[in-house]
Amino acid sequence: MEERRRVGYSVHRKILDEGAVDLMAEKSDSKTTLSEKLKTSLRCSGPRMKSCLLDSFPVLSWLPRYSIRENCLGDLISGISVGIMQLPQGMAYALLASVPPVIGLYSSFYPVLIYFIFGTSKHISVGTYAVMSVMVGGVTDRLAPDSNFMVWDNETNSTKVDDVARDEERIKVAAAVTFLSGLFQILLGLVQFGFVVTYLSEPLVRGYTTGAAIHVIVSQLKYTFGITPQRHSGPLSLIYTVVELCYLIPQTNIGTLVVSIVAIVGLILAKELNTYLSKKLPVPIPVELLAVIIATLVSWQVNLEEKYGVEVVGIIPSGLKPPVVPDTSLFGQVVGDAFALAVVGYGIAISLGRIFALKYGYKVDSNQELIALGLSNSIGGFFQCFAISCSMSRTMVQESTGGKTQVAGALSAVVILFIVLWIGALFEELPKAVLAAIIYVNLHGMMKQFMDVPALWRSNKIDMVIWLATFLFTLVLNPDLGLAAAIAFSMLTVIFRTQLPKYSLLGQVQDTDIYRPLEDYSRVNPVPGILIFRSSATLYFANAEMYQDALGEKFGVDITKILSAKKKLEAKKKRNEMKNAKKAKNAAKKNAIDMTEEPEREEHCDLAVIEMHMDPHPSYPRAIILDLSPVNFLDTVGVKTLRNIRRDYGEIGVEVVLAGCQTAVVDNLQTGGFFNDKVTKSCLFSTIHDAVLYCQSDTEESQTKEQRGRETYF
Repeated sequence: MEERRRVGYSVHRKILDEGAVDLMAEKSDSKTTLSEKLKTSLRCSGPRMKSCLLDSFPVLSWLPRYSIRENCLGDLISGISVGIMQLPQGMAYALLASVPPVIGLYSSFYPVLIYFIFGTSKHISVGTYAVMSVMVGGVTDRLAPDSNFMVWDNETNSTKVDDVARDEERIKVAAAVTFLSGLFQILLGLVQFGFVVTYLSEPLVRGYTTGAAIHVIVSQLKYTFGITPQRHSGPLSLIYTVVELCYLIPQTNIGTLVVSIVAIVGLILAKELNTYLSKKLPVPIPVELLAVIIATLVSWQVNLEEKYGVEVVGIIPSGLKPPVVPDTSLFGQVVGDAFALAVVGYGIAISLGRIFALKYGYKVDSNQELIALGLSNSIGGFFQCFAISCSMSRTMVQESTGGKTQVAGALSAVVILFIVLWIGALFEELPKAVLAAIIYVNLHGMMKQFMDVPALWRSNKIDMVIWLATFLFTLVLNPDLGLAAAIAFSMLTVIFRTQLPKYSLLGQVQDTDIYRPLEDYSRVNPVPGILIFRSSATLYFANAEMYQDALGEKFGVDITKILSAKKKLEAKKKRNEMKNAKKAKNAAKKNAIDMTEEPEREEHCDLAVIEMHMDPHPSYPRAIILDLSPVNFLDTVGVKTLRNIRRDYGEIGVEVVLAGCQTAVVDNLQTGGFFNDKVTKSCLFSTIHDAVLYCQSDTEESQTKEQRGRETYF
């Protein structure tokens, strides 16, 4: 191994406490008032207006500088490739949302154009997404179930579902929840609430999408087997659906099952071939599009619907529909679902956007992304779209085929427009089983996420628990409630970690100013006479008592018992003094003889015991240093805890000083009333080493004074 290069490192300065640092650095006490902040935020100027305009419409900042020579060909190929993928995926994911397939095409057109104008990511492909679609499907099936649209059929003398009325109502529900989720995203973006994604950790998102993928698969089994189970909603609905599917399997339509098996096997083989030839082909083979075309042709030629009862897509109207105002009467029933859609859609999009931004060296504005997605969904709600987000598979295709800007996304929308206007009706004979097969195959990436569990077991067990808990919550409680439960559980793990921190005693690395835990390093030495204590978590009300207990345990003595014994001795001393004063008063009145020798010896003995405990015990450290470098804030309980520690250990002659305090922690101590006439910033030190040198010098001075006192006495 290459020898580490050694550089001379030498610092000569005085021992600096926090007060001395404030004087040297000239700390300013001036703070910007709220009115000044408001005036600054409302101040308008030409450059600021231009910056605000470019921030609000990012397309204006990059489109005028678009390099046709460098980007045009790649964006053109990428846009056509992604547009071709949008066709089968949009139709397939419309089935997940329980709306007609053409709505999936609308959702692959309008939102993409809106994001082109307002988005800040250059590479992600927005549009229909499986998880979002199944969440929308849960809402549409709950508010517009088949049972509400049963009509009598005179030809068969039985009831049947009025598909036209049902689909119209479901489109209204999907548009309403999509519009409302977009409003939530816009509001969150305007109030700079983009940091909400920080509560969606990677294990949580991956566990959630895996659980949602199971819901997606189960919801498509009816198209695979050609059966019609009832749609269940609420907690445990997945279990009820699986049980009913098992009960209905004997009624499987053989023709539908054969189509499903052939489609799944063909898609898997074609995708494997695509992967094998990926380095040789400039553009991936459009597997889904080929599957859709071949299946449509076969269905049309063989007449699968009439001969074998295979369910097909049905009527696909050509052209675009005029905008329709969403039904506001539905908002009260879908507000919770809309917020869940807003958070999930944003979390998935920003996570993927940051991955590619980091890879290609540009910045994604989290708040602007919220606004862009919000406008895509809210405007899409007027055009009967359902909620969209970012698709991993399409994004990978968009990036791998040379897409460098959102021009590729706009071109993919143009491809969808061409399909909707002219050739959409050609796919009316497409079997729904083929769309279900496309969904299954596209979910194989999510199924691979089960491998996260053993990886997290080796790296971080708490993250593994979050993954598993999120997965189970999503399965049992459905995606909407499951997300809320998963976030709550994730927050609880944070509290749990702060309540079970690691407490350590630090020692000095020889001939350095570096301090490390004694239990973790074999060549680290404790500082004689000084106890250096550190907690791995911040100090606040939830763990303040444990902090004190851990310090007492490391100190080796129950401080509470010592103080209690001292108080008893002081109380006994006070009683003896009062008793002696009373006796002296009585003796003066009666002119009696002096007190006998025995009580005097008893009193002297009591006072001698008390005086022995005024000095620190020889086995105690002379000082305790509390390393607060891991602490990023202190609440009132934390400040009170530190104040009590200084007082209690000070009463037995052990000095307590603080080290490594951040500026925010010093401010918390200041506002929390930690300092007074007797306690100043001279007990705070910027580094542990400053605190150690101070305690060592203070110990030497006290020992010198004690020695001089003994010499004088003798």
